[in-house]
Amino acid sequence: MRTFVFLFLIFSAAVAHAKALNVEFEFTPFLGDPAKLHRVETVPGYARVFLNNIPVAEDEVEKHEVLVLFEDHEVAPAVWVPIRSLGPMVRQGKNTIRIEFEPADAKLPYRAQLHWATVNDQATSTGGAGRGTTTNQTGEGIDRKQAKGKIVFERDFQADFAADQPWHHYPAITALSDADKQSLAELATKRIALFKPDFAKLYEQLAHQPSFDIASMKKAKCLEKAYSAGVRMVAAPASEVDFAITGGPAVIVQSSKGKLYAAANPANFEKIKGDDAQMCAGIALATVYPPRLVVVHSPSGSWEVVQ
Repeated sequence: MRTFVFLFLIFSAAVAHAKALNVEFEFTPFLGDPAKLHRVETVPGYARVFLNNIPVAEDEVEKHEVLVLFEDHEVAPAVWVPIRSLGPMVRQGKNTIRIEFEPADAKLPYRAQLHWATVNDQATSTGGAGRGTTTNQTGEGIDRKQAKGKIVFERDFQADFAADQPWHHYPAITALSDADKQSLAELATKRIALFKPDFAKLYEQLAHQPSFDIASMKKAKCLEKAYSAGVRMVAAPASEVDFAITGGPAVIVQSSKGKLYAAANPANFEKIKGDDAQMCAGIALATVYPPRLVVVHSPSGSWEVVQ
């Protein structure tokens, strides 16, 4: 008994000193019984991911076979959400993730699974030599449901690794006046002007994203090449611009008929010389002109896009 208690205390101490780096969620809608099968079939449909009521991802789930993994019959993911990748949308401390799935066939009975785990900076080991396991994950769990039609999973989690953003502490927006809506529609439209020579304002927007090497982009002149190829961006007309209150400081500016931004002539991307330049320009413009904008009302009284 003393040996068991001693080993337990060692394991507990190791876990206590581990630092959380990320939280990962995996979602799969499927047909078949994972307790009896080595493979199951995913259910085609559309999955939408919300973080603190803010839409952060949209994924089409296609029909294909996936593996059933490990002793707890975990189904391989159709949708993977590493929370750290969501950047400033993640609050330091408590957050809520919601995944909504709508199957292509609303009458089809199916199962769905949500798996989660915290990823730490240290690994822990259990068991003896030759039979032990080592993992850097803790707090793992699985939620399974049976459904027909739309299904929703929602779960709270802690993200102490997230950077604290000033706007996280702004007061919640409870209503939008007509003047607010007009200002937001104008903000969305004026953003189009960022994509024009010398692209300085657009580079300022990209500088907020650590994944972009601005110096290399300027050297490669991929934005210049895209503009010369005739690539232009357009915003949804004001009559189609819609707004959603999230219950927090963030407001969603979106189109009621699709994406808020689009290329005026998508075929012009093919005219950009060089695959690397095409990819560079495509990723940059998709970042600055996302399907919707997340905005907040700053203490100065202006509306600002969350970067």
